[in-house]
Amino acid sequence: MPLRAHLVELRRRVVLASLGILVGAVVGWIFYDPVFEALQRPILQVAQERDTVVSINFAGLATAVDMKVKVAFFIGLIVSSPWWIYQLWAFINPGLTHKERVRVYGFLAAAVPLFLGGAAFAAAMLPNAVRVLTEFTPDGATNLIDAQTYLSFVMRFVLAFGLAFLLPAIMVALTLGGVVRASTWARGWRWAVLLSFTFAAVMTPTPDILSMMLLALPVCALYFIALGIGLLHDRRAARGERVVDV
Repeated sequence: MPLRAHLVELRRRVVLASLGILVGAVVGWIFYDPVFEALQRPILQVAQERDTVVSINFAGLATAVDMKVKVAFFIGLIVSSPWWIYQLWAFINPGLTHKERVRVYGFLAAAVPLFLGGAAFAAAMLPNAVRVLTEFTPDGATNLIDAQTYLSFVMRFVLAFGLAFLLPAIMVALTLGGVVRASTWARGWRWAVLLSFTFAAVMTPTPDILSMMLLALPVCALYFIALGIGLLHDRRAARGERVVDV
């Protein structure tokens, strides 16, 4: 397929993925109230535990509307994840043989649970993150958290975890599609481990090393599992080429 055709196909997949997110955002708009209550709950729990003022502050006239739109699209991104992950697969799909497509379907089926699992892991850690970060508020002071700032923090927190857990599925898809050889991933394993621990250190606000390890080790394990699958695939492919040459 020529470069122009690849770019046209990429644009088509991006448009389809965007439409899916837009449909998901409509669902997010409908379910905004219970989702916002869930987002606000960690802050309310901290305020109750410490018997102090900790709350979300809507500073501007249109902030509440803007918040609802952003939360709707955030929900849409999560809800539509099976659709836009499929679009990523569909873009790679034409370059695969029938046998490779059958293999990738299995890994594609793992991509959505991995992304949602990472997002759920972040959601489970969010109350603890809020509790630790608000502990720096001096005694007698109030903590009025800007709604936009809080939402941006939650979105980055959840999406970062989701994408980190999704990375192994993307690695496998790129390797089976012949886009990146497994040896390339293997050469970068030290950087992958370093980035995993750096990511864990940044995204876990608690100062203890246990919390960092609980995030970094699963990400590293998923990376090496994906690397092993890629190396196995490349070895079989090379063996098949030698048989054909003979």
